[in-house]
Amino acid sequence: MEKKTTTKYTAEGYQALVDELAYLKGEKTEEVKKNLAYARSLGDFSENSELDAAKDEQGQVAARIAELEELIKEAEIINESDMRDDVVNLGSTVTVYDYEFEEEVEYSIVGTNEADPMKGKISDKSPIGSELIGKTVGDEVTVNTPSGELKLKVVHVERTRNNG
Repeated sequence: MEKKTTTKYTAEGYQALVDELAYLKGEKTEEVKKNLAYARSLGDFSENSELDAAKDEQGQVAARIAELEELIKEAEIINESDMRDDVVNLGSTVTVYDYEFEEEVEYSIVGTNEADPMKGKISDKSPIGSELIGKTVGDEVTVNTPSGELKLKVVHVERTRNNG
């Protein structure tokens, strides 16, 4: 029997997938159809760059729809109500003290496909995220990152609140 692969998501991350799929299947698909109809109305299919662009866009949208449907099918939404607020886990926002830079940094721990390091959203599978999982206030961790060893101390932990 084949083992089902799942990817963990926060409720917010899962909803973002569902919303994007709805947008692509609805509004975006209609926009693509109009672009195709307009490009076809220009005639001369042999040298119609508008038609080529519209077909490319149609293919990209169809590919993303298929990708989102697969992600949703394989999604496992974490049950945050079963988790303690004071323990770092998927769906936590954690403030750590970085000893090297002598500053506090805040991270939201999210599923792999939700990660956006520029917005402070790090994956539970990333070097920092995986080291922080299961920790509580006062715990210290040493993380091996591509840029070297990082020593952090957990200062604050809370459930991530949906600001969307």
